Parts: sequence; structure tokens; C-alpha cells
Amino acid sequence: MSLLESTRRLFSSTSLVANMYHGLINQGATDCLNSVLQVLFMTEDFREAVTRYSGGNPHSEFLDHHLKVLFDDLQNHTAYSYKITQKLGIDNVYEQRDAAECLERVLRMTSPDASQIFHGQLANKTICSKGHIQTDRDAPFWLLPLSLVDSCSEDYSVVYGAEEFFKPLDFCGENQLYCEQCDDKADATMRDVIKHHPNVLCLLLKRFEFNYNYMSYIKINCSVEVPETLEIPESQTYELYAFVDHFGDLRGGHYTSTIKIQEEHRDKWYQFDGTRVTELDFQPFQLDNTERSQTAYLLFYSKNKGKSRYLYCCFFS
Repeated sequence: MSLLESTRRLFSSTSLVANMYHGLINQGATDCLNSVLQVLFMTEDFREAVTRYSGGNPHSEFLDHHLKVLFDDLQNHTAYSYKITQKLGIDNVYEQRDAAECLERVLRMTSPDASQIFHGQLANKTICSKGHIQTDRDAPFWLLPLSLVDSCSEDYSVVYGAEEFFKPLDFCGENQLYCEQCDDKADATMRDVIKHHPNVLCLLLKRFEFNYNYMSYIKINCSVEVPETLEIPESQTYELYAFVDHFGDLRGGHYTSTIKIQEEHRDKWYQFDGTRVTELDFQPFQLDNTERSQTAYLLFYSKNKGKSRYLYCCFFS
């Protein structure tokens, strides 16, 4: 094989890889929505569920048909999310919005067949000092919020935040709780438990909090230790496959998404920033199970270890 032919083949192969993944055009300030849509598209089970439901229910009021059209476009070229913003009722595309709110909004308007992948169920469990258990207040969730206020230090981690979220609360003395089985007040422990673990667990790092000293919302830019694998009650292990970053301040910020993709039997992380899609120069989690980030905002963890269910499958052979 000649050097010229080898060069041509190398260039062709490189171009093919570069064109395998496509971005979304920013309509103004729709990067908050686009970053979430990229993750949803790269979540294979969600994409397949949207396609199935759309095919069987072409006239449904759910968002699935519009998502399928967008996903079909993203398989072939840079796409435009105009139809999605229309369906979501986003009239002013120049208004800064929150990516977490965009995610919840999309999932609420998507068919149960697709949205159930992200749907979890919390329950409140109370145990009195005599061992009586009372479970109530079932609460569905799309994401779990982890607070950074008053706990953000150099040692703050997602593992710590998850532990704090599920930490039991003790009620004793004047704060005793009424137990129906005891028919009296008693010392008790209360905690939230996950009644149903979602296939994809989304964690929200609460970087935007109301500050009473300034009487306004501020952004918390502290560094957070993000693990590649995470175990939460009850002994359920999840693996990070995507995250959404927020850069800048509360009013002039910018969102991107970073997603793990399996290529040639190994994982590669790509950043999706508007129409620009690039492989990360430094691949995370090569040296340790954790990485530190000052910009991570939404973290997406998959429950199943079978990576192919949550990673984008190449459309080229």
C-alpha cells in the first residue's frame, strides 16, 4: 500500500469518527435544554423507548414524536431543537433557564414508557424505640438533590452528599413522635428510603442557593469529588455515564454535557458544547475512581452494569 493511499485511508477513518457524533444548535440561551437533550439521546434505552412509543402512537400529546424526529436528525447531522422548545412552551429562547428544570419538564411531558427509566420512588420510614415501623409519604422523583450549603469544603464528595441525604433523623425528648402501634409518643428514627431504584439515577448538585445575607440566589463554585461508581441504599451500585456542567454565574452561565461512549471495546469521554463535539484530551477516571469538579451540576448514573444499554451505539460499521 502506498503512503498516499495509507494517508487517504487514515484521513477517511479520522473524518468518520469525527462525524459520528453531532451537536445541537443554540437558539439563543437554549444550551440548558440542549445539554440535557444530548444526554437523553445518548441514553440508549430512553431513545429506543421514545422510538417505540412514537411508532405506535403517532398522534399522542406526549413529546415522544418530537424527540424521535430530533434523535433521528442527531444520528446524521447537527440538529436544531426548535420543535422541542415550541412543544415545551419556551417562547423566549434568550432567557436563561436551569438544566435541572429542563430535564424534569421534558420527562414530565414524555410517555411513561420512556420516562420510567429515570423515575424513582422515595418512601419515608419511621421506626419507634420499640421497633414498630411506619412507612408513608411515597414521593416520586426524577433526580435527587444534594445540598452543598454549609458542607462544601475541600473534602466534600458526592458520596458524602448521598450519605447526608439518606442520614436518619433522631427524635427524642420533647421531639418524640406519635406511634400508632404504641398509641403514644416515643423516641423514633426517621429516614428516607428508595422504594424503587430508577434505571438511571440523576443527582443534582445544588449549586444555586438563596443567600439571606444578600437576599438573592448565588452560585456555589466549590470543588466536588465525583465518583465513577456510587453505592446508595439499599446496596444498589450505579456507574457514571454522563454529566452536565455549568460554567459562569447565575445570570450569564453556559451549559455543556460530557458523555462516556464505548468505542473499540474501551470507554471514551466526549464533550458536547453546542455544535462542537470533541473527545476529551484528558480522559477521566484513568488513575482513580474519583475526579474533582467545580462545574459539575447534573450527574447521570446507570444502574445496570451492561454498558451497552446506556451508551450510544455507533451507526457506522
